[in-house]
Amino acid sequence: MKLRASIFAILLLLSVGSYAQQRPQYTQYIFNNYLLNPALSGMENYTDLRFGYRKQWAGIQDAPQTSFVSANFSLGDQYLWRNALSLPEKGEDPMSKNYMQNYTSSPSHHGLGVIAVLDDVGPLSRLDASLTYAYHLQLNNALNFSVGVAAGISRIGLDRSQLSFESGEDDPAISRTIVGQVKPDLGLGVWLYGANFFAGASVQQILPQKLVFTASPTEFSTGKEVPHLFLTAGYRFFVAEDIAMTPSFMVKQVNPTPVSIDANLKVAFRDRLWLGGSYRKNDSFSAIAGVNINKTFNITYSYDFTTSQLNTVSNGSHEIVLGIQLNNVYEVVSSMKMW
Repeated sequence: MKLRASIFAILLLLSVGSYAQQRPQYTQYIFNNYLLNPALSGMENYTDLRFGYRKQWAGIQDAPQTSFVSANFSLGDQYLWRNALSLPEKGEDPMSKNYMQNYTSSPSHHGLGVIAVLDDVGPLSRLDASLTYAYHLQLNNALNFSVGVAAGISRIGLDRSQLSFESGEDDPAISRTIVGQVKPDLGLGVWLYGANFFAGASVQQILPQKLVFTASPTEFSTGKEVPHLFLTAGYRFFVAEDIAMTPSFMVKQVNPTPVSIDANLKVAFRDRLWLGGSYRKNDSFSAIAGVNINKTFNITYSYDFTTSQLNTVSNGSHEIVLGIQLNNVYEVVSSMKMW
């Protein structure tokens, strides 16, 4: 009975924990908001392909590990910024101070994308796969507004082989354990952007889905997926011709946990090299560095210094992202619109 109570306690934690944050946490979302907001699908003048890996709370056994791949692109073969003012000469930095003074918004267009995220936390694993679509509306000569949707599936798995029991795997306490469940997933987002600023809102896991790990009707069968709400904004300004700074923030709400607030700052040098920092309230400080290797490849690394009580057992969190810009029509080392 003692062992059985322990097993049900584990299942209770898994179910009750489902009311807290269920999606992975990222430090470098400021460079890839597409992971959180489908309204960014097809915003750039190239196919934006990203591969990322995050190891959270290094030093803690079975701490979260996240891997992801994302790709998004605009529909059609026309440049999004093609008129005489908005298309620079080949090799010219399209995000330079001089160019930004002549910025014009892109014509209305459609965008598509795909995201796959694998998140492992001890015996639990989660695979989210989504297709995304966005429509970018040209509000005026300097502003665009986009609306996006992400639709896909989530598979949540429990690996019983990582759990040890005195009476072996045939213990009746886990005989009716659900080791895998597939749920539909839906997310929505909006994004407003111009030459020097962006602002957006999105929500993940809109569809209410039951999330339990035992088929037995007990008090441990009350778990469910909950919506994740994100609000973010940032502004880019130049301190010199070749140096730009972008402060930004994000507010995340996942009931019933406390609101999470991030403050970020990126400093870019000729859009070849950038450094940055981030602060997440009651959680961590982060240092970020990245480089545009050439017109196709860029790489970014971040390290989180844990400030919560986990800092006594954790060596911080690592995150690395490789970006690939396919069909880069500007043929420059960076043509990201802002970040």
